[in-house]
Amino acid sequence: MPQPRPGPAAPGTPMPFDALPSPLDAVDDLRAAARWMIAAAGAVGAVLISGGPLVAVGKVTGLGHALIAGAALVVALTGVGVAIWQTSRVLVPPVTTPATLRQNSTKELRKIIDAAPADFFGLAATSVEDLLRHRAIAANLSQAVMAEGDPGRRTVLEKHLRRAQANIAQTDPYVRWLLATAHVWQIQAALRRARWFSLVAVVLVAAGAVAFFWVTGQQGTTYVPVLTPQITAAPSTHHP
Repeated sequence: MPQPRPGPAAPGTPMPFDALPSPLDAVDDLRAAARWMIAAAGAVGAVLISGGPLVAVGKVTGLGHALIAGAALVVALTGVGVAIWQTSRVLVPPVTTPATLRQNSTKELRKIIDAAPADFFGLAATSVEDLLRHRAIAANLSQAVMAEGDPGRRTVLEKHLRRAQANIAQTDPYVRWLLATAHVWQIQAALRRARWFSLVAVVLVAAGAVAFFWVTGQQGTTYVPVLTPQITAAPSTHHP
């Protein structure tokens, strides 16, 4: 059965996070950084399929060299695609619920909070799990009240249910703040992961570009005919 919690704070009493900006304020900045990364990757991809490489393809002779050049270009473009694909995940809003706080994606966040719960929750809870348990308790008690036929036991259960509902009312502001923090945490984790994939993409692009231009450079110099106008002297009109 749920134990009584400390009474709700008096009206006007500030909560531990009242003086801080909302965690959701960081979402726009994180997504702006992701857009810049996508734009940079797109610019690299545009260079790879621009006129320069296409002109270099014309130097390739022989099936073997053509296959190497094609594979190198595919590797480079794959790097660009990986960077854009991973970074674009930052722009997809994650679904954040209390269940999210029990997943591995927020494991480190739970560790930080559980190490000093009073700094985050005051006296409202001693851990993340303690903060989240009240809704589950209330739901179980509500089902037990509806299923109980004995008036005496039903009265006891209703008393415990009211206590659980009071605990929910007290902890709800902390739960909302925690969900907002977890939401930003997931976006930040996605951006961090995208940065690592972008580093891998840089290696792929560099390797592919070096191999491509090495192959095309082995084919010799391409000579482009240039028409040069011929200047002829006008016939002299001077007579001795």
